[in-house]
Amino acid sequence: MCEGEQLLRNAVEGRRVRKPDRTVRLGDVVQNFMTKWVSPRQARFGAVAELWSQLLPAELCRHCEIVDISGGQLKVRVDSPAYKYELQLCSSELLEELQQQCPKARLTEIKFVVS
Repeated sequence: MCEGEQLLRNAVEGRRVRKPDRTVRLGDVVQNFMTKWVSPRQARFGAVAELWSQLLPAELCRHCEIVDISGGQLKVRVDSPAYKYELQLCSSELLEELQQQCPKARLTEIKFVVS
């Protein structure tokens, strides 16, 4: 490349607006996510999961799992319609106990889904 071409190339490159480096460390992003979202939810709903496992008989507990808590609704996945029916029979007692023991969760409903 001749000297003129190099000068022209340098002039063009000098005009380019360099964008600031916006890279972030993955660890910082994860830490921020944990601090703002996961820890508060864990503090608020961790007691619900613990109490749930204490309230249910071990056999019934093996066939269901809490999948979501939002908007006052506790969503529980059940592995068969028979266990769903069994849980529905005692759902009002379960909800009452969860409301008394875990008032911060503000639960108003338990929804069971088979999957």
